[in-house]
Amino acid sequence: MTPRALIAEDEPLLAAGLQADLAAVWPALQVVASVGDGHSAVKAALELRPDVCFFDIRMPGASGLEAAQALAEDWPEGPAAAPFPLLVFVTAYDQYALKAFEAQAVDYLVKPLDRTRLAACVQRLQTRLVERSTAGAASSASPPSVGSPGAASVINARVDPTLQLTLTQLRALLTPTPATAGLPARLEVIQAQAGSLVHLVPVSEVVYFEAADKYVRVITAKAEHLIRLSLRELLPQLDPQRFWQVHRGVVVQAPCIATARREETGKVTLTLHGRAEKLTVSRLYAHLFKGM
Repeated sequence: MTPRALIAEDEPLLAAGLQADLAAVWPALQVVASVGDGHSAVKAALELRPDVCFFDIRMPGASGLEAAQALAEDWPEGPAAAPFPLLVFVTAYDQYALKAFEAQAVDYLVKPLDRTRLAACVQRLQTRLVERSTAGAASSASPPSVGSPGAASVINARVDPTLQLTLTQLRALLTPTPATAGLPARLEVIQAQAGSLVHLVPVSEVVYFEAADKYVRVITAKAEHLIRLSLRELLPQLDPQRFWQVHRGVVVQAPCIATARREETGKVTLTLHGRAEKLTVSRLYAHLFKGM
């Protein structure tokens, strides 16, 4: 099958340059879409199911890492689902490239693009695609019937290895590097304004935070508030030992979690102390909930 790719780059000239270079070093590759922001990248990837995604690290709307996180969380599951795309991060900033490399991302490219480096990247991608195709053909050659001794192993084999590897990589990329210098002070009180009134909400009373457009919902056992702050800005001010991110848009206080139920599909659902609603844990953070 013809390999298909998606390019997410907010600078049109650079996007066109990457597409031209790919045509030169990988003529068989079909670029099915070129978009200019992270949200469009996720939408197009979910619709078009490319084999490879080239994500610029710095994009409007959502960064390349955030787009990769959203894609990994929303990618369809099941035996009939398309394989998760191989990811290549493109960056003008060496620190991001090194971070991606050290986390064993599929590959990275540094701007301005070097065609020799791109050719080496393409060779690795082609090898991965061949290996994946061969493994997929072998696992579906003679599947046993449900209930037979080998059925469980086949179900396990259907777990997309590319997606599992990507989840591991993204956890490392999205986890803040511990440092003592430059860390903001831990929040003790949330100041949530409603008209002319400012509610002072102790952080210890917050059950969970939820992203809502340009705001964050602050949920306690008895009330809800809005603050004009992004979850990305809020996270470094919270104690990571108490506040766990369980979805790209949800951070919950661990002591407020009553139970975590894992279904056969691997989906994890949380019940909370003091709240009737349940929270769904994305596959990126499901590893947090294992018995001791």
